[in-house]
Amino acid sequence: MYDPENRLTDAYEPEVGNLPNEDGGRDEENVVKTGTTTVGISTENGVIIATDRRASLGGRFVSNKQVQKVEQIHPTAAMTLVGSVGGAQSFIRSLRAEADLYEVRRDEPLSIHALATLAGNFARGGPYFAINPIVGGVDEEGSHVYSVDPAGGVLEDDYTVTGSGTMVATGTIEGQYDPEMSLGEARDLAIRAVNAAAERDTGSGNGVVLAEITDEGVEIDAFDDYETAE
Repeated sequence: MYDPENRLTDAYEPEVGNLPNEDGGRDEENVVKTGTTTVGISTENGVIIATDRRASLGGRFVSNKQVQKVEQIHPTAAMTLVGSVGGAQSFIRSLRAEADLYEVRRDEPLSIHALATLAGNFARGGPYFAINPIVGGVDEEGSHVYSVDPAGGVLEDDYTVTGSGTMVATGTIEGQYDPEMSLGEARDLAIRAVNAAAERDTGSGNGVVLAEITDEGVEIDAFDDYETAE
């Protein structure tokens, strides 16, 4: 059963925050974290989401080098995993189920704004470890990129970055982003941003996962190195 006393003590720390280590609590040393750098870039023709592939134990040991940190949650939308792996996976399963249920009941997909709002509601009120995912998608109103903070705040922007490599990746994008860039140019920029973060952030690395989202659907590919992805 969900115990509200067993929530994170500081939801705004990088990765997943501090975990209670009292009797019956969770041991931070044994929680698998994604660490992570996740990037979302919106263009006129679609959305690019890029992430690294590393998971770590306690932020010091690389526990997995092939994590897929982007999952499709909607016919034309995807979301990243940021935070504890178990919490992020549970969050995605819950959100995907709600999106599927809405489509079955209404015979139409959930709008991307409504999907991001639902993600924020889950983050604020659900039994999840602190997460800070990106929701990106395309609907009748165009292309959208949202960041969802651990307290449930939802912010839309032309591009956004979350995770422990945020500062480096944001600096890479800031000087090169163009609102009129093509989907291919956004893909190249997202790869460069994740690569730059991996050079300095110990929680990021081991290749890149790319999601290309258009009105036709979501295509996700994983690459062991950044040169291959380009």
